Amino acid sequence: MFRNAALAALALGFSMVFTALPVNAATSLTIAGSTALLPLVKDAAGAYQTAHPDVQISVSGGGSGTGINQIAAKAIDIGDSDIQAPDQPALVDNRVAVIGFAVVTNPDIGVKSLTKKQIQGIFSGAITNWKAVGGPDQKIVVINRTRGSGTRVVFEKTVIAPEKVVESGLTEDATGTVISVVKQTPGAISYAAFSGTHGQPVTELAIDGVPATEANVINGKYPFWSYEHMFTYGAAAGEAAKFIDFVKTSSDLLAKNSFIKIGDMKTSETDR
Repeated sequence: MFRNAALAALALGFSMVFTALPVNAATSLTIAGSTALLPLVKDAAGAYQTAHPDVQISVSGGGSGTGINQIAAKAIDIGDSDIQAPDQPALVDNRVAVIGFAVVTNPDIGVKSLTKKQIQGIFSGAITNWKAVGGPDQKIVVINRTRGSGTRVVFEKTVIAPEKVVESGLTEDATGTVISVVKQTPGAISYAAFSGTHGQPVTELAIDGVPATEANVINGKYPFWSYEHMFTYGAAAGEAAKFIDFVKTSSDLLAKNSFIKIGDMKTSETDR
């Protein structure tokens, strides 16, 4: 009996030792939020995982509001956003880049530039036909963004104010969907991040004669832009901190996805 008990104890000891040893332990990060930031974060996640095979990164969109709400609820590790989160004091704002946004139209309209006042008139419902702004005699189809969209908040703050966006017509919540609908819908107009508009078969409008380019965002001539934020609950630490730094410093990925390094900006404006 004593011998059997000793063997059992020895077996238990070995079991405890082996259980305590990590087997292919992996670190995981879950990231969600801004669809404007999504292309950059997806590319960065792929590159980071290639360099760090022990790290698993899940990336999804949902909009800036989703990113902020989910990180505030500790449901994810990083919340991506085009806007700040002043009502969430527990969140730490990690700014990783600057992104420009473009007002875009269906390419068949032929209009290349609008003034701020004309854009305000279109999105407030005061202007309803392209003929009124130098285009064809055609109904304007406004495609708006949802209320949880950071892109919409930036648009309202930097282009539309003091006017209000009319709550009618079509509404889409993702950058890719917006571009797809604009290029397929006669008379359509909307707005989206450079990361989704550059190189697409839509017309990126100049605003007050200033083209929608990275160079014009950098020099402060173009008004429609924002910082991109990767929020963490408390100070970023561990793999989350390393990944955020990777996103911020990956010059090739930033350029590929039409983002701008924060250090390249020639404006001192920070309230975005």
